[in-house]
Amino acid sequence: MRADRRWLRFGLAGLYGFIGVVHLAATERFLPIMPDWVPAPRLVVIGTGLCEIAGALALFVPRLRWLAGIMLALYAACVFPANIKHAVEGIHLPPIPDTGWYHGPRLALQPVMVWWALYAVHAIDWPFAGRRARIP
Repeated sequence: MRADRRWLRFGLAGLYGFIGVVHLAATERFLPIMPDWVPAPRLVVIGTGLCEIAGALALFVPRLRWLAGIMLALYAACVFPANIKHAVEGIHLPPIPDTGWYHGPRLALQPVMVWWALYAVHAIDWPFAGRRARIP
């Protein structure tokens, strides 16, 4: 196992584990950024928190690792509409800054989060094409 991917998985697990706990501890604070078309927004925020924690934990289980990376990548894509709403409507959620200096990089880094999850579990090797992706 390459050390760089191990550290990427540890970082990913820490990030998603932390964010998942925040979603559960402060569910109400996330409701304003939920798009109007999302049914049962409170339950969706709680569900996303549980998914983030489950994905973070699964990254430490070799048998579940690849699937966890795929699911966390899909998760990062699915929450993008809430991030867009947060930025476009200028919804203030302290302590998150309500400026373009936050929202611009946050939106630009969303594809990086997708890549990070996929690369960390060997689902892809791009842009390091010298190695082949591993499919379980």
